[in-house]
Amino acid sequence: MGRLYKTAAIVFVIDQITKVIVVHLMNLASVGSIDVLPPWLNLRMAWNRGVNFGLFASDGNIMRWVLVAVALAITVWVVVWMRRDRPGRWGLISAGLLVGGALGNVVDRVLYGAVADFLNMSCCGFENPYAFNVADISIFAGAIGLVLFTGREAKGGKRAVKPRGKGP
Repeated sequence: MGRLYKTAAIVFVIDQITKVIVVHLMNLASVGSIDVLPPWLNLRMAWNRGVNFGLFASDGNIMRWVLVAVALAITVWVVVWMRRDRPGRWGLISAGLLVGGALGNVVDRVLYGAVADFLNMSCCGFENPYAFNVADISIFAGAIGLVLFTGREAKGGKRAVKPRGKGP
């Protein structure tokens, strides 16, 4: 479980530091956009009041707190799942990525009322209209990692199911 907590802490700190640097020190909240390595990397300020890609966005305070509650519930569920199933190193790291990213976005919602998104990447003639942050990358990578690195393999390549209610 130490790997989960260390990974979550590292992701959380990196996410919050990048947000302080970009949003406040570089003043992206006021400037709106900064071209770093166009078109590959640009900073574009976006306050996301919804979930991925702004889905379920609302200026209402109720949705803000619903999304905080959902993120915290998912975080607790993932930690309980990891404690119960005890996956290997990569499963715990994946869980830590997801938990650290979720908590980083929770802090944004509490402090700002929305998630601070600012990374914008485009390539090869495609102009990406969306912005994201370190927490979003970590949540995505963590979710993929949980799919790939959790579960137990039984003979024949099928996942083994632990019987419930009968000993360890």
